[in-house]
Amino acid sequence: MGKLFASLYLYIIVSLFLVSGVIEQLWPYEDSQQQLSLDDEFGQSLWLLAQTEQGVAHISANFGSNIVPKQDLVLPEVQQQTLQNKQYIYLFDQQQRAIWYVALDSERLLQIGPIDVSAPAFSSVWPYLLLLCVVGIPVGLWSFLLWRDFSKLRQACEAVDGSQDFELSESSKSFFLPITDTLSAMQLRIQHLLNAHQELTSSVSHEFRTPLARLKFALAMLEERITDEKSFDYIDTMQLDIIELESLVKEMLDYARLDSQQPNMTLQQYDLVQLVQSVITKLNFATEVKLVTNLPQHYVYVCDSHFIARCIQNLIGNALKYAQHQVKVSLVDEPQSILLIVEDDGPGIEQSQWETVFKPFARLDKSRDKKTGGFGLGLAIVAKIVSWHQGSCEVSNSSFGGAKLTVRLNK
Repeated sequence: MGKLFASLYLYIIVSLFLVSGVIEQLWPYEDSQQQLSLDDEFGQSLWLLAQTEQGVAHISANFGSNIVPKQDLVLPEVQQQTLQNKQYIYLFDQQQRAIWYVALDSERLLQIGPIDVSAPAFSSVWPYLLLLCVVGIPVGLWSFLLWRDFSKLRQACEAVDGSQDFELSESSKSFFLPITDTLSAMQLRIQHLLNAHQELTSSVSHEFRTPLARLKFALAMLEERITDEKSFDYIDTMQLDIIELESLVKEMLDYARLDSQQPNMTLQQYDLVQLVQSVITKLNFATEVKLVTNLPQHYVYVCDSHFIARCIQNLIGNALKYAQHQVKVSLVDEPQSILLIVEDDGPGIEQSQWETVFKPFARLDKSRDKKTGGFGLGLAIVAKIVSWHQGSCEVSNSSFGGAKLTVRLNK
């Protein structure tokens, strides 16, 4: 920032000197008395000419003159003294025209003029063009360099989450070298933390599988040896817990794989209506909740059908867990986007929790019921997939009394 401040300060100082010099040369102080060479030599010449009849005639032919009584010219004391000492004086009328008074004798004055005062002739366009070159071009160049570095700095700040590399201008030319060094160090640290987090999640999830497999085998062996009916209930409960842990491990691995980096998506034209209907057909077998749709006949959209189908499945599956009687799925075509809306008639979501719904491991159901509790990763996966398609997710209240989840996909 010191380099930026120094360059700005230096430019302002240099520009002030240059501009003041240009103004002084092209726009001097235009006092009316400085627009003619009204000096002692000119006055002496007029007085000498006025001493002869030929001189008076010459003055009258060039400037116009007439003789007036000296007593008719009322002057302040200072100007009267000037007229008495030099035998001439010049004044200006209301139109800023010069009028000379030259003494002929002690009683008479020769009035010469009035003489129009003409300003120096020069085009008024060139000074403006010169000032534009002196000030405007350097300011424009300096602003362009700042804009260039600010643009790259903005891109760097967007990329500093560690998911991608960033590159600013060369070290010797950038105004923001200290900031770029700090951002580089920050990005490396964030990248290290993200990698450590992903490795930990993947490692823990994989390590869970071995003891879970041993527990399942041990329960199977134990089930063959017990005869007490009550023990079977305990074993069934333990098996349900193992199934839940396996589901958690699977979801954690899925999310860790999706969160590590954006995959190479296969973007092609697909019929969103057909994708929604195929997901509904698959989920409709295992639920008693009524699935209602409001879909157009066809809607072709460029996307990765595998990930979008996963997004739709998670949205509808989440709604089915909390719905009491029905879930409605809609596709709404807007001028700039397509809306995928899933709403239910369940207990809904408090407005204070709308910001946390799409975060990983967000558990809105504090009861941890096995039927509806979930693990808080389904909607996080939805948000991740939607962000890959340059879309957004929103939460609001449904007209049925439950929650309304809206995915906005840009066209």
